[in-house]
Amino acid sequence: MITVPFRLNRAIIASAAIGAAALSLSFAAPGSSALAAASAHSTPGTAHGKPSKPAGGQPTASAHGKASPAAADPKNGDNGDVKIHKSATAVTDQRNEPHVCTFYLDAFNFDAGQSVSWKIESWPPTGNRSVVKSGKLVLDGKGNGHTGNMSLQNGHYKLFWNFAGENGFAKQKVFWVACPGTAPSPPPTHQHKGKHVPAAPPAKPVQGSLPVTG
Repeated sequence: MITVPFRLNRAIIASAAIGAAALSLSFAAPGSSALAAASAHSTPGTAHGKPSKPAGGQPTASAHGKASPAAADPKNGDNGDVKIHKSATAVTDQRNEPHVCTFYLDAFNFDAGQSVSWKIESWPPTGNRSVVKSGKLVLDGKGNGHTGNMSLQNGHYKLFWNFAGENGFAKQKVFWVACPGTAPSPPPTHQHKGKHVPAAPPAKPVQGSLPVTG
């Protein structure tokens, strides 16, 4: 009769220990899951975390199409052009006219407010490369501008157009000036200087027969 209570007590203690262990595991499991989830969200380079930078440390273009600062568009620089125009040609006409009489220089598509210096040289076969005209010009807010009308002697010429940002060489244009010739003036009449001498009167016919002599 003494043995029965002792065994009963051991069974009760064992059952209590198993229940306590099971309860401890049930409380520990949610904490472990939360820790694993937090670790997954804080890991860089994953789908939910912040993307890591490339090896060079420079920002790259995002999926939304925003470019990095290094990919900014450059200025127009050397994209413009200059044309030779007849004096009657509209400034909006972008054709080049290499055969002119009275003419002007017309510029298109340079940087806004671009400052330009230009010169014209007489050019072989009719010229000796001497500078015959030069000037400066500040272009408008769209990179366009033109000079006033100019005239030169008939012959072959070359334009040199210089500006900041040019690719090593001035922009150049060769052209001919060929103005039509004017009709020659009539030669001047010759006038005698000094006292006026009246012209001799016309000869009168002689009446009758001439006397016989000899």
